[in-house]
Amino acid sequence: MSGTELGWSQGDRAKAAAKLMVGWVALLWLLEVVDVISGHALDSLGIIPREPSELIDIVPAAFIHFGFAHVAANTVPLLVFGFLAALGGIGRFAAISALIIVADGLGVWLISPAHTNTAGASGLIFGLFGFLLVSGFAERRPLGIVIGLLVGTVWGGSILFGLAPTQSGVSWQAHLIGLVAGVGAAFVFRRRAVGRGVVQA
Repeated sequence: MSGTELGWSQGDRAKAAAKLMVGWVALLWLLEVVDVISGHALDSLGIIPREPSELIDIVPAAFIHFGFAHVAANTVPLLVFGFLAALGGIGRFAAISALIIVADGLGVWLISPAHTNTAGASGLIFGLFGFLLVSGFAERRPLGIVIGLLVGTVWGGSILFGLAPTQSGVSWQAHLIGLVAGVGAAFVFRRRAVGRGVVQA
């Protein structure tokens, strides 16, 4: 493959990743608008722990928020982490996100305090952070390692703060489980070397 073709491929992948994440975030904002108009009817899609009927909400809960401030807090990190992770391929990103969302939702359902209602994209955000942090090391890709170090340097402090169990109204359980799921996803979906010096995308 020529350098020009490779450049076009990378450019197309970046455009696709950007469009996906802008659309994803726009969907979150639209859902919150619908939630407000409906008198917060969508809040019922959050996860109430250990109620069997709530298992159906483990995926929808990742798209529902409790107010515009909640969506706003998640917008920038989701855009950045999602874009960087989606550069590895949209299909791969969808699989990574699905693993994180499902694992995080199940974990919240299992260990969160009784009678709480947990929703929001922060579990996915913490998962994508964990994925980006270690995927370069898991795949032994220098660029991935650099990205992981940059992400860790810029966002590591806020991520650690989000894991603190002292914040009222914040699910540190969702954050922790998402982070662990993202690290696991980095190994589950790591790209294998195909031949010498070539990595399958």
